[in-house]
Amino acid sequence: SAYGKGLADETRKAMNAAGLTETMNESYNAGEDDYNALVSKMKEAGIDAVYFGGYHTEIGKILKQMAEQGMKAQGISGDSNNTLELGTIAGKASDGFIFTFAPEPRNLPSATEIVKRFKDGGYDPEGYTLFTYAAFQMYAAAVKATDSTDPKVLAEWLRSGKNTVPTVLGDITLDSKGDVVNPKYVFYKF
Repeated sequence: SAYGKGLADETRKAMNAAGLTETMNESYNAGEDDYNALVSKMKEAGIDAVYFGGYHTEIGKILKQMAEQGMKAQGISGDSNNTLELGTIAGKASDGFIFTFAPEPRNLPSATEIVKRFKDGGYDPEGYTLFTYAAFQMYAAAVKATDSTDPKVLAEWLRSGKNTVPTVLGDITLDSKGDVVNPKYVFYKF
């Protein structure tokens, strides 16, 4: 996917800039069930750490097939793997898997009330739930501030770099590209 390729490319660039060279760089097709040929190639190359650019649906299968082949490489990836479904797919092979994500949003003081409301309704707001909620809060703030629903007007207001919106994730300001100013990421171990 574009997401996975972008993530892998940027990670490789940072790794290379730090003086490390990858042993191999491979792509995989999303939606397949059998990644054993890729796993065999990594095992043969003696890979001891694998950075995956992609989603938990494929990464879970690859981790499981790595374990089935006795490959003990450390798996690492990005935020799309912050879901219990990774463990459902990979089973024990997901133990120790490392991924990056923003600081746990359910633990933020600004999210306490909405997390309680979600949980009282029988839903644990894991993964991107609170990020989506914050996006709607930002949309609502832009509509209120501009008295418009025109996407171009809203984008201009949100991307001005001047408008900070209080959300369940805390105060958010976007830059001219629409990216969060000063994003925070941490490593998690599955």
